[in-house]
Amino acid sequence: MSIEPLKDHNGHVVGAVNVFRDSSLHWPSLRTSDAGATSLAQILQALPAAIYTTDAAGKITFFNEAAVSLWGARPEIGRSEFCGSWKLYWPDGTPLPHDQCPMAIALKEQRAIAGQEAAAERPDGARVPFLAYPTPLFNEAGELAGAVNMLVDISGRKAAELASQRLAAIVESSDDAILSKDVNGIIMSWNQGAERVFGYREDEVIGKPVTILIPQDRQDEEPRILARIRQGERIDHYETVRQRKDGSLIDVSLSVSPIADADGKVVGASKIARDISDRRRAEEQKDLLLHEMNHRVKNLFALAGGLVNLSARGALSVQDLVSDLQGKFLALARAHSLTLATAETDFHQIATLHALIAEVTEPYCGDEASGPRIIVVGDDFSLGRSAITNIALLLHEFATNALKYGALAEPTGQVVVECSGEGDTFRMIWREDGVGQRGVDSSQEGFGSRLARATIGALGGSFSREFTNHGLEIKVTLPQAKIRE
Repeated sequence: MSIEPLKDHNGHVVGAVNVFRDSSLHWPSLRTSDAGATSLAQILQALPAAIYTTDAAGKITFFNEAAVSLWGARPEIGRSEFCGSWKLYWPDGTPLPHDQCPMAIALKEQRAIAGQEAAAERPDGARVPFLAYPTPLFNEAGELAGAVNMLVDISGRKAAELASQRLAAIVESSDDAILSKDVNGIIMSWNQGAERVFGYREDEVIGKPVTILIPQDRQDEEPRILARIRQGERIDHYETVRQRKDGSLIDVSLSVSPIADADGKVVGASKIARDISDRRRAEEQKDLLLHEMNHRVKNLFALAGGLVNLSARGALSVQDLVSDLQGKFLALARAHSLTLATAETDFHQIATLHALIAEVTEPYCGDEASGPRIIVVGDDFSLGRSAITNIALLLHEFATNALKYGALAEPTGQVVVECSGEGDTFRMIWREDGVGQRGVDSSQEGFGSRLARATIGALGGSFSREFTNHGLEIKVTLPQAKIRE
């Protein structure tokens, strides 16, 4: 009931007006004036959200079954305060007293709170994260009459957020380049691994076409990849070449997966690019070693025949031949071992270039009664351990070819090795005078020459091999600092 006085133009009270309103519809009653209509309590019970009400002091006056499901317990009407949960926690896991929960604050400060996050612990120990929306209710006189609160279970959202955070952490910590693009090939995301692999910062590539990573001669690959992605196909371990920011090329293995929206429509693609440069180099090194092993095995059979012929020329008896061959094969084995690893004692015995040449070529000298077969002239140099192995490999290769095709295949043939130094450069010339291109196809470079070129290139030097009017001439140039390593 509301009563207001009526006054005349002089301000004197001359009467009153009285307004009556049916209070059966007034909060906090949950009834309706029409007995056939659905009650408010029934409506609230049907809602999937957890809803409950309190009086002005915070005592719970109503709750629906969704609230019971969230709390895992039934509070006592008129006794339980502020929230029906057994325990409450802040999002960081800190305990939240009931008298400091969002409903308590809304009643204390008489203001609505929208979406305050907290967690309710059930009696079984399970915690349910939720968002609270407490709203105070006032009577006709404007006085606080109670409050209504809706709790929204966000367990699913939290799980999705945690999964997303874990995925983001994995993506960011990955050494592989991981990026996403739309169906038109425009880069949408870019991780730290992509920056390390390709050299571009994130702000330099977002919104740019992914073709900036593709060399000009491979631009046709992207349309084919996009066409397969639009059809929902996945591309696994596609090995190709991509281009860094500085223009250098890099071998990569690509895995590309379609990204679909909620309706299943392909809206983009995620791409993982793995740097396989080291693997490619390892494969090339393996192939080189296999070729070298095959090359050496073939050479050993050829050398065996060549050494037999060489020894047979001066042998007077079978015993002489056997003895000479045994000595040559032992010397050959020692020379061959120098192309692999050098023992400490061997290192001190062959620590100079002239000594190394003599050691490696000794099996090929044959009977020197008519004169030396291999002549070394020029400067001598001290050698480091690494240089001994590499130079021994070169000398072994040169001597083997000389025995098969060159000067050492002739009874009176000679090899002259000239050594000299100029400034910081070391130069060695292996010369076989009078030797033509017998048994050698000059239009193709054999594996031995490729092996020699690779060995010298690794030392920062140069290698040339040519047939002059005088015969075969092989030139090797190396930094002097390298032969001392």
